[in-house]
Amino acid sequence: MDPISAGLLVAMATGAGGEAGRQLWAVLNRLVRGRPEDRGSPAVAAGEAELVALSQAPHDEERARALSAVLLHRAEQDAVFRADLAQWWQRARTLSTGQGETTNTISGGTQRSQVLQGRDFSGITFNGPGGPSAE
Repeated sequence: MDPISAGLLVAMATGAGGEAGRQLWAVLNRLVRGRPEDRGSPAVAAGEAELVALSQAPHDEERARALSAVLLHRAEQDAVFRADLAQWWQRARTLSTGQGETTNTISGGTQRSQVLQGRDFSGITFNGPGGPSAE
């Protein structure tokens, strides 16, 4: 399994990935904490402290690297966790690389105002000050 990017973990911990990033962070939290019936076992506990530490200081790349290392070590020990982590990591990489399907369609004649097409936008304001005025 590929190493988990500390930068991507920081982005998710800080909410930089928008709603998709927040959802992936929540999934990682559930994955690390394990199923309710498995909680309390040493294998499941691996990564919880690092996850909490990164949550408390979400911009700390060192904490993100520590979490990544623990997750990879745990994946080496637990095949079920490895499969779940691999699936999560694939979704996370898709988010970070912008891969994935996007379809933009404009129909209905001439557009007389601004049109924005793309994928994974955040922090955008329409009709705010400083923009071009509509004719």
